[in-house]
Amino acid sequence: METIVLDIGETLVRDDRHWASWADWLGVPPHTLGALVGAAVAQGREATDALRILRPDMDVEEAYRARAAAGRGEHLDESDLYQDVRPALAELRAAGIRVVVAGNGTVRAGELLRALDLPADLVVTSGEWGVRKPDPEFFARVTEVAGAAPEATLYVGDHPADDLFPAAAAGLRTAHLRRGPYGHWWAEHPDVVETADFRIDALTELVGLVASASSASAASVASGVAPEAEGETGVRRGVLRSVRQVY
Repeated sequence: METIVLDIGETLVRDDRHWASWADWLGVPPHTLGALVGAAVAQGREATDALRILRPDMDVEEAYRARAAAGRGEHLDESDLYQDVRPALAELRAAGIRVVVAGNGTVRAGELLRALDLPADLVVTSGEWGVRKPDPEFFARVTEVAGAAPEATLYVGDHPADDLFPAAAAGLRTAHLRRGPYGHWWAEHPDVVETADFRIDALTELVGLVASASSASAASVASGVAPEAEGETGVRRGVLRSVRQVY
């Protein structure tokens, strides 16, 4: 494994502030909106459907712009990062792994993330690329910036439909992270289990996975047997049909 690419929302960054700020804007208790987000996730719907349940005629993009104009736009600081983010990314880079952060987010989100000076070689968002997950073009861009062959690149994320399946379809290796609503709710779905090369509970597990994968690859080369992940990606594709793209 030469490069690890990480999703943003609920992989590196908690979504708590995101939903709490929307609740404040709409004038409802945070736990009310949180419950609706959870219900949307369980039904395989877009998380933003929770906003439309409260305000059926809401244009989410227009509301986002109105919040920004009112000085209540996006905010991100160290407290929004999961505790394992800096240790894991630092360990990966120390091990000689290229670390890329690439996920759905606005241009502003990209600026805020880079201001945190994460131990990463590149931080980029869909807003900056002009294409969002799960569009195949997003993962084509991931492959370009990875600086490694797809089979030597691992994409890490919590969302099966936005992260796991399209990354696997692009030929990347994948790690499903049991984190956040989507990561937890869909973790044991057969398509997730079948498709993910790895399933993890914390980012700090990645260093061990990289070492194990490298050892297995070296052993297979020595024995003349191809690793399982190679040449079989077309067979191990899962389709979680009940989950739609979100964010």
